[in-house]
Formats: sequence, C-alpha cells, structure tokens
Amino acid sequence: MGRPRNFETDTVVERAMEEFWTRGYAGTSPAHLAEATGVGKGSLYHTFGSKRQLFDRALARYGRMGVEHAEELLFQPGSTRERIGAYLRETVDSDVAQPVRRGCMVVNTAAELGGHDEEITRALRGIEERIVAVLAARIEQGRRDGDVGPDVDARATAEFLLNTSVGLRIMAKTRDAEALYRIIDVALATF
Repeated sequence: MGRPRNFETDTVVERAMEEFWTRGYAGTSPAHLAEATGVGKGSLYHTFGSKRQLFDRALARYGRMGVEHAEELLFQPGSTRERIGAYLRETVDSDVAQPVRRGCMVVNTAAELGGHDEEITRALRGIEERIVAVLAARIEQGRRDGDVGPDVDARATAEFLLNTSVGLRIMAKTRDAEALYRIIDVALATF
C-alpha cells in the first residue's frame, strides 16, 4: 500500500499555476514544479499524471478565476463604460504592480502553444468565449439600462474589448500604466 497523500491538490494546482504563469509551459521543469509546490516529482506525477495534465488543471483554474473576477467587477453598480473601464484599469494596475510583469496566463499560453496544440487551443477558446459572454452580458445590460446605444452589437463589442484586453496584457509587460490608460479611454469611446 502506498503512502497517504499529505498535500491538498487545490493548493498544488494553485502553486503550479503560478509557476506556469511566470515561466510558461516549456520553461517550467518538473524540478521547478516540485520546488514551487513542495511536492516531490514522483508524487506530482502519481497524482496528476504528467506535467501536461497538471498544466491543463492550472490553466482551467486560471480561466475560472478570470471569469469570476470579470463577473465580479463588471456587475457592480455603475454604467457599462464605468464598469468596463474599471475592469480594464484594474487589470492594468494588477499587471504593472507585479515585481515580474508576467501578463496573462491565457495570453501567454496562446502565444506559446495556441495554434500548435489542438487541446490547448480549444481550452483557450473556451476561456475566451466565457469572457466574451460576460462582457456581452454587461453590454446588453447597458442597452437595457439605456447607457449603451441600441445599435451597439454586444458580441462584436465584447470581442473587441477582449482583443483590447489581450493587447493591454502584453503591453503591460513593457509600458507604464498611463500609456495603457490612454488605450482604455480610446476603447471605451468606441461604444
């Protein structure tokens, strides 16, 4: 009989997520994962199967957290532009405040593996679609509330805002917040 597991899998996935987010998939070795999680390589593989399976769980966790965070920020009181602006600015503020500007794990993974790995591409699209749905729902609410014009295409605008967010996450690695705020102001003026 094997030894009982003495770690919490959610904690391990969280710590692995941080490591993959910082180093990327290829840049994260089994030794990095063991050090970051405090769990031996053998136990990691026994529990999660492979580096890839642990990465898949870490990416799914990151995606869930991102969607929940978007919902939380976007559906607070305020106009649609105020709430979307707050969401985008909070993202920028969070990114530029980090000692290592690592951007977004989804964006980083898309750049590293998207288009080369069908499973990862599907997972990334799923996360992106959930974010688009949340943004579109907020824009639809704005249409109902009257702070967004009735002719605004909620889905197309949400896709544009996701694209803006992706660009902001990349630029936050090298630019200051003020430059990124100007981009946000232009994006908010489009609807």
